[in-house]
Amino acid sequence: MAGCVSRVELSVSCRSLLDRDLGSRSDPLCVLLQDVGGGQWAELGRTERIKNCQNPEFCKKLVVDYYFEKVQKLKFGVYDIDNKSFDLNDDDYLGGIECTLGQVVSSSVFTRPLELKQGKPAGKGTIMISAEEIKDTRVVYLEIEARNLDKKDFLGKSDPFLEFYKQSDAGTWQLVYRSEVVIKNNLNPCWRKFSVPLQTFCGGDFNKPIKVQCADHDSDGSHDLIGTFETNLTQLQEAGDCSPVEFECIHPEKKQKKKSYKNSGIIRIKSCKIETEYSFLDYVMGGCQINFTVGVDFTGSNGDPKSPDSLHYISPDGINEYLIAIWSVGSVVQDYDTDKLFPAFGFGAQVPPSWQVSHEFALNFNPSNPYCQGIQGIVDAYRQILPQIRLYGPTNFSPIINHVARFAAQSAQQGTASQYFILLIITDGEITDLDQTRQAIVNASKLPMSIIIVGVGEADFKAMEFLDGDNGVLKSLTGEPAARDIVQFVPFRQFKNAPREALSQMVLAEVPKQLVSYYKWQGWPPVKLPEIKKV
Repeated sequence: MAGCVSRVELSVSCRSLLDRDLGSRSDPLCVLLQDVGGGQWAELGRTERIKNCQNPEFCKKLVVDYYFEKVQKLKFGVYDIDNKSFDLNDDDYLGGIECTLGQVVSSSVFTRPLELKQGKPAGKGTIMISAEEIKDTRVVYLEIEARNLDKKDFLGKSDPFLEFYKQSDAGTWQLVYRSEVVIKNNLNPCWRKFSVPLQTFCGGDFNKPIKVQCADHDSDGSHDLIGTFETNLTQLQEAGDCSPVEFECIHPEKKQKKKSYKNSGIIRIKSCKIETEYSFLDYVMGGCQINFTVGVDFTGSNGDPKSPDSLHYISPDGINEYLIAIWSVGSVVQDYDTDKLFPAFGFGAQVPPSWQVSHEFALNFNPSNPYCQGIQGIVDAYRQILPQIRLYGPTNFSPIINHVARFAAQSAQQGTASQYFILLIITDGEITDLDQTRQAIVNASKLPMSIIIVGVGEADFKAMEFLDGDNGVLKSLTGEPAARDIVQFVPFRQFKNAPREALSQMVLAEVPKQLVSYYKWQGWPPVKLPEIKKV
């Protein structure tokens, strides 16, 4: 399971709060709760109390761990505090709201009327919430070479590598980077360009002491020190394309023993650049819309929808595996799309009136406007179309992948990080056009899109696992590799007895990385740039 994408700081303010105090105004405080399942809510934090104020702007921020792949239900409650007890049950409730963290982070300012209970407004009270990621998103990129390093190996030259340490507040040295590449038998090495997050490198303090050690690598781990020097990021930054910064590499013991000792070589910083590395939230908060499209497998191998054995059979309680997959994934993604209009398609069925097999038909039978209103709209269209089509075959994925890719390609031509596309394909797994699908995925890997495949039923999903590319880079029939990994496959059967949100967490866990990897590859910043954020 993916870890927390990042931490988010919520700023809260209110307007026109109810006045519960006699002779003075309310003394409000805002508490934040998160749904932990089973009807239980856990408190995540509370703001300070502001005395006599109906329009508070709370100074204390509320911090939440943010996971893209989860629907994180939040409850904000505003209370008038008239005593010193921590318990809020003895305080007047001024109103609250329920929402998801996805709704908050995808709005610049999330504004809602406060309610005393569902449907009952708390006077004219409103709450405004804005989110900011707690993160210094800058990264230090360094290019380093050395010359005339001391020879340490008896039979050959040295095998040098570098280590960088930052000084902690307590004065101890903490390792922040070790060069991966051990350059064999070379006293004039040039190391590969590398990067370290600024937070890790120096805690964002450009004058914090940095110690650099150069050592000779020995396979048994008994590395020999060649030399060391101290610097800071301010000095390192003086390195430019034509004017490297040079440091003498000093071995302390040699310096003590020999009066004639100069150094053990020269370390040259060829370039030191600080760049901003944008996160998933930077793109979403910067205005990137996530467009969600669904493709449903209506091939004969699913079985007759009227038969209880069929994967398309809708049980008496109104669900099947296809519907659960649509709800699970769609409920997360919908918060990131403002118009809530989702194109939905079927493939592999004979469609009226001509009863030709189609691999790309709109679930609402409206090819010029295949959009469904919200996730419920997709579910309604699916239920309505089932009795009107004939399940047939073959199972071709490439037409629907190419369909979404056309929209992604149009968006990419704008040259901005404004639109990203997620295609959810739900299938029973018997794929027919594997070669064409491989080519379609390789083409799509160069576009702002991700593909999620949910396999329903008990079929052998070897082909799906092959498309996922986790065991190596997916290649087209001609040998062209995918530019990046964009396919996530999950068999539904693994989640049959798990909570419904477990499926969405698994299938969406990769999306933030895939979105960021695309825009980084293109070199596109968020549409609206975030301010530099510091912890």
